Amino acid sequence: MTIKTFSLGGDLTIRRLGFGAMRLAMGTFDGPAREPDTGIAVLRRAVALGVNHIDTAGFYGRGTVRANELIRAALAPYADDLVIATKVGPLPGPDGVPSGQATPGQLRALVEADLRTLGLERLDLVYLRVGGMTGPGGESIAERFAVLAGLQEEGLIRHLGVSNVDAGQFAEARAVAPVSAVQNHHSDDMELLAECEASGIAYVPYFPLGGGRTPLDTERLAKVAARLGATTAQVQIASLLATSPSILAIPGTGSLEHLEENLAADGLALGEEDLGALRA
Repeated sequence: MTIKTFSLGGDLTIRRLGFGAMRLAMGTFDGPAREPDTGIAVLRRAVALGVNHIDTAGFYGRGTVRANELIRAALAPYADDLVIATKVGPLPGPDGVPSGQATPGQLRALVEADLRTLGLERLDLVYLRVGGMTGPGGESIAERFAVLAGLQEEGLIRHLGVSNVDAGQFAEARAVAPVSAVQNHHSDDMELLAECEASGIAYVPYFPLGGGRTPLDTERLAKVAARLGATTAQVQIASLLATSPSILAIPGTGSLEHLEENLAADGLALGEEDLGALRA
């Protein structure tokens, strides 16, 4: 049986199937903004269905529709067990797409902006998001991560994470301060996942359903889904959760229908035959 919760940083018990907020503001990367009332309804339904881990970022938004502001409007005052994770580092370019990177001196302002827009005095989990939309690049992250560690010491951040990092960057961050979570693309990251599992660190795959850019192996998923009477999205989410007890899944959506579908994956049991078919 898949364990349904994870102890983040050793002191925050969260459900392993959470919610990613990126699509609250827009349906596609280049599409129009969604209606704010829809995002608010999705968030409230997610929490009603048991979600207590929401992953967001200050740069998630389209125009005046911003994920952090939707979260605050929908859920504040927050439940005591709700964990909100955010990411800092990327800076929006002229077109609004996060294409630049913050310097060490700019990180405090980004953290303070997330505190303000979310209406919090302390952020539960803050990732240093490295690089752009491509994979990890090998650059040093120690100076920037040390800034976040200083903000943690001030009490503005509870736990620290890193995102879009390679093994060297992960080790570099851990030499500065404890890392509670890694948010990476899961396609070819098994060694880092194994290290996280051995160390009690959460591993959070971004784009767990492909993100509109990385196509899923739909043929294999479809065969297992047909056998189980499930959808391909549900099988994908369940397979991630079955891969390692350290994995936290954060599928995002701006649709109530898709939200219900995604969260129903928590009750989908994959047998060895199913997992073997997916990994073959």
